[in-house]
Amino acid sequence: MLSGLVIVDKPQGWTSHDVVGRMRRLAGTRKVGHAGTLDPMATGVLVLGINKATRLLTYIVGTSKTYTATIRLGQSTVTDDAEGEVTATTSAAGITDEDIDDGVAALTGDIQQVPSSVSAIKVNGERAYARVRSGEDVKLAARPVTIHRFEVHAVRRDTAEVVDLDVTVECSSGTYIRALARDLGNTLGVGGHLTALRRTKVGPYALDQARTLEQLAEDLNVLDMSLAARVLMPNRELTAEEAAEVSFGRRIAAGAAPGTPGAATAEHPAAAFAPDGSLVALLADAGSYAKPVLVFAPGNGAAATAPAEP
Repeated sequence: MLSGLVIVDKPQGWTSHDVVGRMRRLAGTRKVGHAGTLDPMATGVLVLGINKATRLLTYIVGTSKTYTATIRLGQSTVTDDAEGEVTATTSAAGITDEDIDDGVAALTGDIQQVPSSVSAIKVNGERAYARVRSGEDVKLAARPVTIHRFEVHAVRRDTAEVVDLDVTVECSSGTYIRALARDLGNTLGVGGHLTALRRTKVGPYALDQARTLEQLAEDLNVLDMSLAARVLMPNRELTAEEAAEVSFGRRIAAGAAPGTPGAATAEHPAAAFAPDGSLVALLADAGSYAKPVLVFAPGNGAAATAPAEP
């Protein structure tokens, strides 16, 4: 059974669900998932999992992301990006480079961010964007995010009224770049929105590994699960005996003492490999033992959650 990750360069205008549907047809399987959505306007890295590799996606969703983007200062939109109607225009002609630097600095590091009201966040069981489309005034709660890097590469003053910024943002999972554009504009008193967005990296998976849907239709480039896990999480090399025990969901000796920097946890497990290099399981250290969080039994066609031990 074909299992692994596919790093897609998502085209503009496609939803992440559209891409999943296309991959199901290309891979000949219904078992395809993605590790975090991209808005239809955005392009770039979308990580898909096929068959057994869908079980790795939960550990990819929470990784950091990197984007290149263009922020327009001087205009606000209902969606905080170029797809929404302009709701306010304020001349940005008086905004200096120093003002921009100060605004960017204020939005770097650990911040509280209010997601766009047209996001896919659920409010009482319904997507926020659906409530907005039905005419409801949706106010979402602020959430903590981390902006690791917010770098301005170019400041373009092509018209008298707006200023366009070409930026790179590296951020924690859950960050909305269009909300960052909105907040920068609001901080500078002129409003702002996103006009272009390209995701260049998700965790360890970068744009140079990505393929367009057209390329994948010609050659379905699938990253083997063992290779995918090696770059995603800490590694543990097992002996043949340990691999056999783990493949049956049994405990083995811990790789590191709990609480130490090298200790694996259920949320951040270690990838355990058999002597032949194949991925056997994901392990968490608990006391003097390491126990399987997830077992990839050879030849069984599916990953299995390890049985609980007394």
